[in-house]
Amino acid sequence: MLSQIQELAESLAPRLIEIRRHLHLHPELSGQEYQTSAYVAGVLSSCGLKVRENIGKTGVIGDLAGQETDPRRLAVRTDMDALPIQERTSLAFASRNVGVMHACGHDIHTTVGLGTAMVLSELRAHLPGSVRFLFQPAEEIAQGAGWMIADGAIEGVNAFLSLHVFPSIPAGSIAVRYGSLTAAADNLELTIVGESGHGARPHEAIDAIWIAAQVITTLQQAISRTHNPLRPVVLTVGQISGGRAPNVIADRVVLKGTVRSLHPETHARLPEWIEDIVAGICKPYGARYQLNYERGVPSVHNDPRLTQLLERSAQAALGVERVSVLPEPSLGAEDFALFLEHAPGSMFRLGVGRKGQTNHPLHHPQFEADESAILTGVVTMAYSACNYWEQANEA
Repeated sequence: MLSQIQELAESLAPRLIEIRRHLHLHPELSGQEYQTSAYVAGVLSSCGLKVRENIGKTGVIGDLAGQETDPRRLAVRTDMDALPIQERTSLAFASRNVGVMHACGHDIHTTVGLGTAMVLSELRAHLPGSVRFLFQPAEEIAQGAGWMIADGAIEGVNAFLSLHVFPSIPAGSIAVRYGSLTAAADNLELTIVGESGHGARPHEAIDAIWIAAQVITTLQQAISRTHNPLRPVVLTVGQISGGRAPNVIADRVVLKGTVRSLHPETHARLPEWIEDIVAGICKPYGARYQLNYERGVPSVHNDPRLTQLLERSAQAALGVERVSVLPEPSLGAEDFALFLEHAPGSMFRLGVGRKGQTNHPLHHPQFEADESAILTGVVTMAYSACNYWEQANEA
């Protein structure tokens, strides 16, 4: 089976490069993936998959029926959206959409998903169960997974596999992670209300800017003193607005930020912890506050058996030396986590680093991926899918 997958992937290589470059040329923002989803649907239809469009707004589902001797359904999830970034690469196929770029590698993800569908469609006679391909919109705003789930995209799914590119890993290699892969990510908006006054007479006013500064400083200090250092929390205030003039004490300041954590217990108590600190600072100075804490996506927690499936399949397909285990999670976020609330799954890191060249990080206007990684992703995903039912039967 492995040799067949490798041969099929190699034969598809020119077509997959063509697909990736088309997607990179025409990136679309979250929730606006109209051309991308139509293109994806066309490729899936040409492979004989049952295709459903407009699932989760602009999402696409492709169902591949196997022999149906095993009722379990495996889902392969990839995301399609781009970022509001002006591309600054010298690629011949650089983005034609001004201010929009595939700077997070979702063009690679989508291509790997399509390539996996192409390969497995040729091997459907060897698949005991069915495979559902989920092409998700709006991952960058952490909403697309929820949209697709609400539209019934995961009905009957027993397990999920996914991938994300990683420029610090060389192309031709992958990495897996047991346990937490990404962080839970929440948003907060804090409004501090004081009392305006003349800048020369601060004792007659309640300075919202000064109080906001106290809040920011205290929150950062309190993280290191009140949280278990082995259960990290990152709180970033990325936006502050307030004040009307240099000589007028501000009566209102709005802080907006993001809060990242890995452990469920820590994640659960963060809103109360933050509010206790804010209240303790505002009350002595007579200020009022309003805290809006918005729960975002939870941590991606990779299932051990499915992670082992990916690791062993990749070792057989690529060689042991090209498969590593990540020692640490990322504090980035991924709404793939929402799928994992319904069934177990695992996401691996696909190396796209270019040897001997500068590899800019994700979300950088000069981010470039080594296209040879596409075949690595397709072979890994397709072979893992073929092994899924065999491993499931061993449980």
